[in-house]
Amino acid sequence: MQMLTFLLCFGFPLSTAFYFHAAEREEKCLIEDIPSDTMVTGTFKIQQWDTGRHMFLESAPGLGMFVTITTYNGEVILSKLYGPQGTFYFTSYSPGEHIICLESNSTRLVSFGGNRLRIHLDIRVGEHDLDAAIAQAKDKVNELTFKLEYLIEQIGQIVKEQNYQRDREEKFRMTSEDTNSNVLWWAFAQILILISVGIFQMKCLKDFFIAKKLV
Repeated sequence: MQMLTFLLCFGFPLSTAFYFHAAEREEKCLIEDIPSDTMVTGTFKIQQWDTGRHMFLESAPGLGMFVTITTYNGEVILSKLYGPQGTFYFTSYSPGEHIICLESNSTRLVSFGGNRLRIHLDIRVGEHDLDAAIAQAKDKVNELTFKLEYLIEQIGQIVKEQNYQRDREEKFRMTSEDTNSNVLWWAFAQILILISVGIFQMKCLKDFFIAKKLV
């Protein structure tokens, strides 16, 4: 790990813009002395060296940047993987030196550690950048939108479940009514059959007694 050291003491907004060279997957760090409760915004961009054109390309497809922010005590404030260009934010909770480390990260299956990179870095300390505020506001809006869509989806699922249960209850009620009706008609039919059998038996007995001249 190579260290680029900048000891900055200030009481007003400060911007530091520069670039440096690094090999692919090589980590480089810088130190900034930051007061407490201070917002720091960093913007970076990776350019890759083209051996054919002998120049740095404007973009670096397939490359990303892993940014790590730690205090001098080792407390990790930020650890996140970005694309070939991006902006990171953090707020210092205590005064003192903060270590900002950047390491290129390739998404390709095979990477060559000797690839030459130029990394542009702009560190703004104590500035409440409008773009940063807008980006954070958009992130919050997107998060709220996602949660709202999730709640709407859950409500729709609950309504579907209620409708399903209502349909099941309706079918069960209709089945119960049909069953009760069938049982009632079957009982009525059994009574009719018993009465018919009784009448038939009485007639048979009467004919038998008449035939035997018992009555």
